[in-house]
Amino acid sequence: MNGSLALQKITFTATRVSTRISELCSIISKILSLSLADERIYPKKRICVAIEKGSFSIALGAQLLSRIRIRGCTKFHVDKEAYPTPDNFASTLAFSLSKEGASKKQITLSVPKAWTVIRSAEFPSTIKENIAEVISYELDRVTPLRSEDAYYDFRILHDDGQKLTLLIAAARSDLITQYTDALRDNGLDVSKVTLNLSSVGTLCHKLNPKETILLVDIINNSYEGALLLEGNLTTAFSGTFAADDDKLKAESIMSEIEHIRATFQQHGGPSQVILSLKENGDVLKKAVQEMASLPVTMLGETDIELKLPSDRKEVSYAALGGLVESLWPKAKGLNLLSKGHREKTRTPLALTMIFLLALLGMLVIYSVAPLQIEEKKLNEISRQINQRKNEIKKIEALNKEIDAVNAEITTINDFRENKPLAINMLRELSTILPKNTWLTRVRIGESTVEIEGFGSSATQLVPVLEASKYFEKVEFSSPTFRDVRMNADRFNIKMAIEGLKKEEVEKVKHDKK
Repeated sequence: MNGSLALQKITFTATRVSTRISELCSIISKILSLSLADERIYPKKRICVAIEKGSFSIALGAQLLSRIRIRGCTKFHVDKEAYPTPDNFASTLAFSLSKEGASKKQITLSVPKAWTVIRSAEFPSTIKENIAEVISYELDRVTPLRSEDAYYDFRILHDDGQKLTLLIAAARSDLITQYTDALRDNGLDVSKVTLNLSSVGTLCHKLNPKETILLVDIINNSYEGALLLEGNLTTAFSGTFAADDDKLKAESIMSEIEHIRATFQQHGGPSQVILSLKENGDVLKKAVQEMASLPVTMLGETDIELKLPSDRKEVSYAALGGLVESLWPKAKGLNLLSKGHREKTRTPLALTMIFLLALLGMLVIYSVAPLQIEEKKLNEISRQINQRKNEIKKIEALNKEIDAVNAEITTINDFRENKPLAINMLRELSTILPKNTWLTRVRIGESTVEIEGFGSSATQLVPVLEASKYFEKVEFSSPTFRDVRMNADRFNIKMAIEGLKKEEVEKVKHDKK
C-alpha cells in the first residue's frame, strides 16, 4: 500500500514537472520565433472608410504594443436615400486625408451589406487544404455570382472532422472597382475591403469578447443584422420596415431575433442584442426591450478602451469597427479583395539567429581573450594612471583656484546687486532734485546718505527723495532756516539707502563697533 502511494506521488510530481517544462519551452519558443515586425509590437497606422446609405465616414487610428488609438472620425452626408457617387466620394476623401497628412496610409474600405451576398455552405473536410480553390469553383452554386465577377472571402464556422461549414461573403467586383479605381485616380490605394456588419461586429466583439451577440444595425427605414459567435460573423439578415412606427419596427426586429434563436439554438443562441441606430432610438430600444427576453443595449452606451469623439451622434461605428478590424490582431474580419486566399506565414527566425550569433560571439571572445590579456590591460591602465598623477594634482590645484576665484566673483556680484553704487546715488540726486536746489555737501555711508544745501523750499524735497528707488526714511537731521542773503532755505537731510537687507545693516553696525 505504501509503495503504491509513493508511486502515485512520484507520478504526480513527474507530471507537474513535465507540465512546467512544457510551458517554459513554449514560452522560450514564442520568444525565439518572435518576428521583429510582429503586429503586436510593430507600430501600424490605418485608415478606414465606411460607405453607408446617406453618408460615408473616415476613421484614422494607430496601433502600438496592442493598444489602439483613434486619431479622428469624420462623417460626410449625401442624399439620405442614396449612396455617395465614386467621384465625389474619392475627391472628398483625398482632400480630407491630405489635410490630415495621412494620404499615404493603408486604407480599408467597408461596404454595406446590401452590396454583398452572405451565405453559409457545407463541404467535406477534405477540402481544407484547398478551400480558396474550391470556393472559386463552387461560388456560382452557393451565390448568384461567378468567381470571375466577384470579390469574396470566407470564414470557417464549424469543423467536425467530416463536414466543414463555411460562411461565404461575396460582392460584385465591378461595383467595388468603381470606388477603388476612383480612389486610385486620386492617389489612394485600398488594401482591404470588408463589410459594415463585419466591422461593427468586430467593435461589439472587442466590447464583449466572450458573449454571443446579435447585432441589429438600423439605417433610416431599413435594417441589417448579424449573429456573432466568438467574434465570427455567422449569419446575416436584412429587411425594410413596412411602416414608420416604433412598435411595428420592434415587431419586425423581434421576428428576425426569434428566427435566429431557433436556427442557432444548438450553439446556445445569442446572449444579448446590441442595437446600432443612426438617430435617437430610445423609444425603439424600449419597445424591443419589452418584447425581447434577452438583454438589449445600444452600441456606444458602454465605454470601451477606445477614446471615441465626444459627439457620438456623428460617429460611424462601421468606420470605427473597420479601423479596429484592420489594427486588432484578434479581429476575425473579412477581406473581399483576398478572394479567399491566405498568406502562409513562415516561422520567423530572425530573433533566434540574433541570439545565436550573440552567443557565438561571446564564446569566441572568451576563448580568444583569456584572463592574462585582461590582467595585462589592467597593468597598462595602472601604469598610465601613475604617469598622470602629477598632472591630476595640478588640475586639482587649478580647480581649487578656480573655485576660489568664482567665490570672490560671486561675493562681488552679490555686493553689487544688493548695494547700490555711490555713483548711481549721485546721479539720482542730480536727476530728481529741482533746478533751484544745490548741494554743498554729500556724505554717503554704509547704510545712510546725508545731504546739505540750499533750496527755494526745503519741505518739498522730502517727498521727492522718498519717491526715489534708492532712498527711504527721509528726514531733516537739523532744523532748516531761511538764509536772507541767499534767499533760500538751508537744509540738512538724512535718509536710509533703500534695498539693503536687514542682516547687511546689522553686519555694518557690528563692523563699526
